[in-house]
Amino acid sequence: MASYPTDFKYTKEHEWIKQSDNTATIGITNYAQESLGDIVFVDAPKVGTEIKAGATFGSVESVKAVSDLFAPVSGTVTEVNAELATAPEKINKDAHGSWIIKVTLKDPNELNSLLSAADYEKFVAEEGSH
Repeated sequence: MASYPTDFKYTKEHEWIKQSDNTATIGITNYAQESLGDIVFVDAPKVGTEIKAGATFGSVESVKAVSDLFAPVSGTVTEVNAELATAPEKINKDAHGSWIIKVTLKDPNELNSLLSAADYEKFVAEEGSH
């Protein structure tokens, strides 16, 4: 099982987020990319888009399914990973190194309600055993 970086926070919808001051980087977890299979397209919002915690901000399409992306926090998109437009499979190769968007945080305290790496590992272990 892949180890989940402890400096990230996680959501039950399988997004990860890494905070750096007032900016956060968001991607999907290794568990998510394994569940999806080969990723063929990433639909990300444009720079300047406002995202809202818990709401969808895009989707990841694989050969098996289309999966919505849920914002772990609220904020404004400042950067989109352009590499994924031509090489979405980078997420399959390195889910925790291939971010999707970067945002300016509206309220950094929103991160407090997210899962730690240990909590997330426990969550996916339980989800995987059903």
